[in-house]
Amino acid sequence: MIDPFQTHGAFSWSELRTDDVEKAKAFYTGVIGWTTEEMSMADGGTYTVLKAGETSVGGLMAMPEEAKGAPAHWAVYVTVDDVDKRLEMTKAAGGSVLMPPMDIPEVGRIAAVADPSGAAICLITYSVKECA
Repeated sequence: MIDPFQTHGAFSWSELRTDDVEKAKAFYTGVIGWTTEEMSMADGGTYTVLKAGETSVGGLMAMPEEAKGAPAHWAVYVTVDDVDKRLEMTKAAGGSVLMPPMDIPEVGRIAAVADPSGAAICLITYSVKECA
């Protein structure tokens, strides 16, 4: 079995960004049966980890300030060997960088890109084997 947190090219995380965190938590805990665990973020906000049993399967957070006005959406993350290298490859292949790389303490380095058709995806290189 592959470890999605360490395998280049593996989908490894899904994250809901929404303007109504409480409503989303109520929906997904009621409909899917996920449980939640709150974590403090470096910016003072709260990140909600979504769990299936004891396994962390995704996250939920308030819409980031730079994305205000966007509809609620799920962001999916793909593990890559080197975020910065993959950003250069994205640009060379006709894609674009939607969110420049940033380091998330105790998680890794992330960025968001769009392919030439405009489809968005997030890239992540984890700093630790299991971040959630």
